[in-house]
Amino acid sequence: MKAQFEKIAAPLENSFKSFIYENERFDAPWHFHPEFELTYIEKGKGIRYVGNNIQKFEEGDFVLIGTNLPHCWKNTETNVGDVKSIIFQWDENLLGADWILKSEFSEIKNLLKRASKGIKFPYNIAQRYPERLKSILKQSPFKKMISFLEFLEELSQIKEFELLCSPNFTPILNRKATNRIETVYHFVRHNYDKKIKLSDVSSLVSMSDEAFCRFFKKSFNKSFFTFINEYRINLACKMLSETNKQVSQIAYECGYESLPFFYKQFQKFMNCSPLIFKKEGAKVNA
Repeated sequence: MKAQFEKIAAPLENSFKSFIYENERFDAPWHFHPEFELTYIEKGKGIRYVGNNIQKFEEGDFVLIGTNLPHCWKNTETNVGDVKSIIFQWDENLLGADWILKSEFSEIKNLLKRASKGIKFPYNIAQRYPERLKSILKQSPFKKMISFLEFLEELSQIKEFELLCSPNFTPILNRKATNRIETVYHFVRHNYDKKIKLSDVSSLVSMSDEAFCRFFKKSFNKSFFTFINEYRINLACKMLSETNKQVSQIAYECGYESLPFFYKQFQKFMNCSPLIFKKEGAKVNA
């Protein structure tokens, strides 16, 4: 799998690109582009990567991505099947040069500035929008533009949201670095259930262990093993929510050889024990 710089061309009849993506799985690689992107997941589950953030996602995931912010959605090996998302993509000159500096668009400007770290809107808000987004897709070019601007203005008023990247995260956008990152993602995705040695990964990207650790820390503002544990705990959360497997079995299938260490990592990332997480999830789904 190769990392890509993706150039998005708006159709001639519109100033921005909007479409429904349907496929057997989310197959876009770890990539970035100079356009903003608003994505609503209507069908599909897996792991979402935005900058140095990694989280599980499912139906109702609603995220605004800033310019040149690396991202991708990936199905896990246990979640394959048809996927569907609603996507809007536009560049900074949506209404011409410097439009965003006009006072009429000050709130949208603040929204897009926050999007440089990636914005995730909560499910209770996101669930209001899929039909509205699809209705915008069907409108004539002029009405589509007006409706889209109104929608961005509405999003700018939402006070409840999550910034995905850490404050000091700065993406590394050169091709060599993104190729390395994509290689690492691919390896972890297919080997998370096994014991992973630092040398296994550093050799894949032709770096020494020490150089790889520096590279990963600089790219993600976290260590490689913190990244692995985030990935595994996200998968564990999914299995706790969707299966009746014992905690010990889930820990083993997510790559943990030590149950106490699994509990320690789960508490670190989720601020609760696996059993409490499962119990609270059961209440929500009851």
